[in-house]
Amino acid sequence: MSVSEQPHAAQQGQPVSLKGPAVLYRFEVASFGSSKWSLSWAKRAFDVLCVLLTLPVLVPVLIALAVAVRLTSSGPAFFRQQRIGRKGRPFTILKFRTMEHARHGTHQSVTTAGNQQFTPIGPWLRRWKLDELPQLLNVLKGDMSLVGPRPKLPEHQVANLHWRPGITGAATFAFAREEEFLASVPAHQLDGYYQRIILPAKHKLDVDYMRRASFRSDLKLLVDTLFRRWGKSPIQDLLKNFEQDSRTNKFKPPVSAASTSFVLSFDGAESVGSGD
Repeated sequence: MSVSEQPHAAQQGQPVSLKGPAVLYRFEVASFGSSKWSLSWAKRAFDVLCVLLTLPVLVPVLIALAVAVRLTSSGPAFFRQQRIGRKGRPFTILKFRTMEHARHGTHQSVTTAGNQQFTPIGPWLRRWKLDELPQLLNVLKGDMSLVGPRPKLPEHQVANLHWRPGITGAATFAFAREEEFLASVPAHQLDGYYQRIILPAKHKLDVDYMRRASFRSDLKLLVDTLFRRWGKSPIQDLLKNFEQDSRTNKFKPPVSAASTSFVLSFDGAESVGSGD
């Protein structure tokens, strides 16, 4: 992994318009590999079947939550945002709105437990991951999978991945309490810390998982997420391991002409909004 502070052309040599300081990560995507399951039609069929089987139960829940969001705060029930999907294709992700409806640019770019104005039921929706339920529609549409790397904002994308992004995934599970952890990072260091440490660490966890993913591992991850079996390993330990791997060159893929690179621009007016 190499880091540059200078603006650079994005994928396929297209110019990038930057509104703030940029950080450039380059990853040798071709060297990551993938399990057969991760890219199989069987995985896609499993996703669709699971959603269709649970819809009769979930539709009344979705309606009730949408009504609760509308009644407890002003603004729409749903939060829509453009994210980057499989092979770099953008799509619109759906979530239940958890923060007060505000004009563009009034939210912080990285969400913590203390720097956003949540709705009365927003923290509860996030704690139980209920704000993610509308993404089942993204799964049916084919933009997402039940299990995979979380879809990122364009300025947070560190590599062009070959898998569908997921509602849950290895990094999502490991960083389930991310907002509480980030609340302990000094505000003036938050943006840089997220860009240089959190994003690459998440990327490594997701890539390592997708290399060996199977039907059994996906099923276990879904069950563990559903029952909130987050485990006892704190985020600090995960980040310490990542930093040690980086220092010993365990996660420094070579940069070559075949590398896929993205410019990560950081615009203070852009909001992560509903988190990761």
